[in-house]
Amino acid sequence: MHRRTSPFTAIRSEGALLPPELLERIAAGDRDLPGLRPADYHLAPNERLTERISRSWSRLVGVWASFVPHLERMNPNDPGTGATRERWLGPLFEELGFGRLEPARGLEVDGKHYPISHLWRATPIHLVGAGVDLDRREKGVAGAARMSPHSLVQEYLNRSGGALWGIVANGRTLRLLRDNASLTRQAYLEFDLEAIFSGDLYPDFALLWLLCHQSRFEGERPEECPLERWAEAARRQGARALDTLRDGVERAIRALGAGFLAHPENAALRERLRAGELSKQDYYREILRLVYRLIFLFAAEDRDLLHPPGTPEEPRERYARYYSTDRLRRMAGGRRGFTKHPDLYEGLKVVLQALGRDGGCPELGLPYMGSFLFSPQACPELDGARLANRALLEAVRALAFTTEGKVLRPVDYRNMGSEELGSVYESLLELHPELDLEAAAFELGAAPGHERKTTGSYYTPTPLVSALLDSALDPVLDEAQEQADPERALLELKVLDPACGSGHFLVAAAHRIARRLA
Repeated sequence: MHRRTSPFTAIRSEGALLPPELLERIAAGDRDLPGLRPADYHLAPNERLTERISRSWSRLVGVWASFVPHLERMNPNDPGTGATRERWLGPLFEELGFGRLEPARGLEVDGKHYPISHLWRATPIHLVGAGVDLDRREKGVAGAARMSPHSLVQEYLNRSGGALWGIVANGRTLRLLRDNASLTRQAYLEFDLEAIFSGDLYPDFALLWLLCHQSRFEGERPEECPLERWAEAARRQGARALDTLRDGVERAIRALGAGFLAHPENAALRERLRAGELSKQDYYREILRLVYRLIFLFAAEDRDLLHPPGTPEEPRERYARYYSTDRLRRMAGGRRGFTKHPDLYEGLKVVLQALGRDGGCPELGLPYMGSFLFSPQACPELDGARLANRALLEAVRALAFTTEGKVLRPVDYRNMGSEELGSVYESLLELHPELDLEAAAFELGAAPGHERKTTGSYYTPTPLVSALLDSALDPVLDEAQEQADPERALLELKVLDPACGSGHFLVAAAHRIARRLA
């Protein structure tokens, strides 16, 4: 499916903490990024970064080879914490410049104890055994008994005022975490140590070394460390990209709005608008829903969530080759297929109608979504209309790509959160359509506040969502955790948002429940 590919097969960026493009710049030693000189890593004069990284690699390859037999003999019920730290993670952190890590003593925030294993200055480094899952609680295992190791470090970072970045590792996997204010998604950088050292992935190790070296956490204040400067560069670029995406969504709406009006076979649509049987506002709402449908498909495809688990390969392949929005995005990016023919929209309608039909479409591996967005009632006028390929691909190009200078970049829908989608949604609430049926023109103007008030169309900002969850959801979660079977009680909870827009509130609630389960 359509996504930005990374040359690092054992590194995963979750939640766009440090996006793939930034990682590639760091790996390439981009001189426009601060903190990438040998002196910034405390190397000796005339010592090169590549030489230092190569020496660390040579040593650690041998250490890993000695540790593998221990992994193979490990008892499934043994967390293996002591052996993992002494035989493998200790040497790894020595090569990353930390020396011998000091155990953490009594880390507390607001009276709550956090059994994190080690601390370098203010940076928490939580090392558990190779038999401990980073995402699960392990009853009776130090550092994983009350909550998962990942959640332990993340909550400490979120609540501590003196730490921004931290590390959690179990010998097989290492994750770099940051204080994360997002209510709706995790954000971390994951290194598959097992794949790196068993698969001889030196480029991935080199990036691990550059990102997790002790010098990356230095600074008079936490926000002055090199990691934070890099993350800030990524945030600035992301903010620019989001502004560009908002413009792209408006261009997509204009392209679709004018495209349907202009198609010669849509005389009935034009006549209904002319006679007032279809209001221009209702027409605009259908265009908006089509845009939302496209964005949903972009994100679902890029996250491998569109097809249910167990879907056979044949329908997956048929969908990817002939019906996917990945295909449309590749065509739009390459400026191919911008014709007057209507076949691409007809193919897209097959997908949209299948998602709204009981039983879905087994031939394409598509499930029934059961939502209004894909129901026949959402876009009755557009579902029966024609659209030229050039209009559809112009809209897809506007939604799927941003432009920096002369460089066309794909929008990262895989890591886009509901906050970003919500901000785009909110910007659309300020617009209203202006139609010229004779010229087949469709423009957008600023909407008066009355439209938002009468439709209840408001985007709930993150601070208010957080306050609502604190007062409404947390007491219910506390009560559920006191039940005889707290896991079942939590899973049986139902959360309703009757005015759901981007899903910001619901996704935040789901994440808060998930953290209690973890």
